[in-house]
Amino acid sequence: MTDSLAARYGAPRRRLTRRTARLVIIAALVVAVAIAGWLTYTSNAAGGGVDSKDIGFSTPDAWHAEIDFQISKDASATAVCAVHALADDFAIVGYKEVEIGPTDGAKGMTTTLQRVPLRTEAAAVSGVVDSCWLKGA
Repeated sequence: MTDSLAARYGAPRRRLTRRTARLVIIAALVVAVAIAGWLTYTSNAAGGGVDSKDIGFSTPDAWHAEIDFQISKDASATAVCAVHALADDFAIVGYKEVEIGPTDGAKGMTTTLQRVPLRTEAAAVSGVVDSCWLKGA
């Protein structure tokens, strides 16, 4: 009866040997590590060498805030930074995108201090730079 089943449905499938299974797992791990490395590299390159650091924050009144931060970028590049003012419940009460142009007469990486005034819709208790990126990148 097994001969008739094999003739009708085909021979049973062979299982992978331990050696073949190990090779498949090792190959999958190598591919996964390579993809993770590539994604890490491209995400760092996507930032384009723009780095920001929060320095300070002040609120002249309930409807205004000033956020101080420094930005490091290539002197010839133009960067855009998204700045948020936050309320005590972490709601965004002010938002602005600030364009920081090329630094005249400088070469290589430069670090500049920026002060961004922005209007708020309620009293802000903190202000942060959310992210920065190169314009056109």
